[in-house]
Amino acid sequence: MWRPAAAASLAAVSLIKAAGSRETALRRIAGAMHTATSTARTPATHAQAASAVRAVRRAAWFSPARTACLEESAAVVLLLALGRRSVIWCHGVAPDPVRLHAWITTADGIAVAEPASTSAYTPVLTIGDHRDTA
Repeated sequence: MWRPAAAASLAAVSLIKAAGSRETALRRIAGAMHTATSTARTPATHAQAASAVRAVRRAAWFSPARTACLEESAAVVLLLALGRRSVIWCHGVAPDPVRLHAWITTADGIAVAEPASTSAYTPVLTIGDHRDTA
């Protein structure tokens, strides 16, 4: 059920990244996240979000483009938005050594399909709820 839509969501993220300069790719992705989350009307349940993450990760195995946390998390937001479901997209940083990571949480703030080490990241950009910080 999710497979074609998951692949289409990943393709859309790849196109958004490729649509301009590399320096502005994150800005374009953030804009797409704002648009997608603004159309969603119902918060996704943890089970719905986890199912979407699994579908995107499966589709990523067949993607010729780079697929890491940024692409996966953005594709999940797009995939859920197709069903008018929302999650919170997070982009964060962890110190020493400095690392970046992107993930999604449900409305209750619980990270979806993420290892416990994700708690080491401080969100610097969240999109998808009333606390949007962009």
